[in-house]
Amino acid sequence: MPNPALIPCPKRAIRRSRSFTCLLASTFSAAVARNGYFIASAWILVEAGHGSAAVAVFLAVVSATELVASPVVGMAADRFDRRRLNLVADLTRFAVALGTALALLYLDVFLTICVSAILFSLCDRVALTASQSMIPAVARHRSLAASNSLVFFVMQFGNLGAALLSGILLHECPPALTVAILSGFFLISACFLVPMRPEQASVSGNGVAAPIAAAHKIDLRLLRICAVYAFLYASAVLVSVLGASFVFEEQGGSAVDFGRLEAMWSAGSILGAVLLVPLGRATNTSALHLMILGGTAVMLMALKLLYAPWALIAFAALGILYNLGRVSVEVSVQSIVSDNALGRAKGIMHSAGVALGLVVFGITAVVGDKINPSTIFFGFGVVLVIGASVLNASAILRQGEKGGSKTWKSKR
Repeated sequence: MPNPALIPCPKRAIRRSRSFTCLLASTFSAAVARNGYFIASAWILVEAGHGSAAVAVFLAVVSATELVASPVVGMAADRFDRRRLNLVADLTRFAVALGTALALLYLDVFLTICVSAILFSLCDRVALTASQSMIPAVARHRSLAASNSLVFFVMQFGNLGAALLSGILLHECPPALTVAILSGFFLISACFLVPMRPEQASVSGNGVAAPIAAAHKIDLRLLRICAVYAFLYASAVLVSVLGASFVFEEQGGSAVDFGRLEAMWSAGSILGAVLLVPLGRATNTSALHLMILGGTAVMLMALKLLYAPWALIAFAALGILYNLGRVSVEVSVQSIVSDNALGRAKGIMHSAGVALGLVVFGITAVVGDKINPSTIFFGFGVVLVIGASVLNASAILRQGEKGGSKTWKSKR
C-alpha cells in the first residue's frame, strides 16, 4: 500500500506554483520601481549641477545604511515571516519614494535625495533579503539554478523597463513627477505579495533562529563566494556612480542616451541570467567566477578607448557578466547554506560587498570631478585583475595542499 506521505498533494503543488508566480510578478514590479528610483536620483543630481561626486555621496549613503542594516535584516529574515517583511518593505518604499517626489518641489535637491536614500535603502535591503531568501521555499522541487535564473531574469527585465521608462520620463516630465510615477510600481509589487503563501521555515522548530555556525560550516568556499560577490557588487555600483557622468560629460549625451546605457546594461543582464544553466554545466563554479571577473576587468578597461555605439555594447557585456556572476553566487550560497540561516548568510555576503563599495565610493567622491569616468573604470579593472589573480592563486594552493595531504597519507 503506498505511503500517503509520499504521494504529492495537487493543492500544495498548485499553491507553491502560484506563490512562485506571485514572487516573479512582485520581483518584476519592484525592479521597475527600484531601478527607476536610482536612475532618476542619479540623473537629477547630475542635471542639477552637482556632478558625479554628488552621485558618489548619494550611493555612499545608500551603502553605509546597507552596511549597518544587512546583518540585522538577515537575522530578521530568518526569524520572521519573509512574505510579510517583503510586503511591509514594499509599502514603505512606496511611501518614501512618493514623499521624495513631494520634497523635490520645495527642498534642496541634494539634501532631499540623501535623506531619502537613508530611509529607502533600509527598506530596500529588507525587501531584497526577504524576497531572495524565499526562493528555495517557493521553488521547492525545482532546480535551484533554473529557479534563480528565472527570478533574476524577471528582475533584470524589470530593470530594463525601468531604464527605458526612466529615460523617457526624465526627458518629458519634471523630476518630482518622474519619481512619483515610479513609486507606484512598489504599490503594485505589494499587491502581488498579498495572495502569496509560501511554505517558509524561516525559524527553527522551537521558535528561535538557529545559530548560523550550526546551520552550515563556514569554510573557504563561503569566503571565496563573499569575495566574488564583493567585486561584482563594487563594479556594478561603480557603473551606477559614473554612468550618468560618463554619458553627460565624456560622451556628450542626454537623458535619453543615459537611458539607453542603462537599457543596454539591463538587456545584457537579462541574457546573463539565462546563461548560467548551460555554462554551469560546462565548467565548475570557481573557474566560472574567475572568467566573469576577468571579463569584467577587460570591459571596464576597454571603456577608456570606446565611444558610442561601441561603449553601449561594452555596457551590455558588463551587464551579462554581472548578472551571470550574481545568479551563480546566489545558487552557490543556497547550495551550501540551510534555509533557516540563509538570511544571515546573505547579510554577511552583502556586508562584504558594501564594504568594498564604500571604498570605491570614497575614492570616486574625492577624485570624481578631477578624473574622467573612463579612467576610473580602467583603474578598477586593474583592481579586478589583481583580485582574480589572488583568488586563483589561493585556489591552486588549496588544491596543492589537498594533493600533498593525500600523498602523505598514502605513503604512511
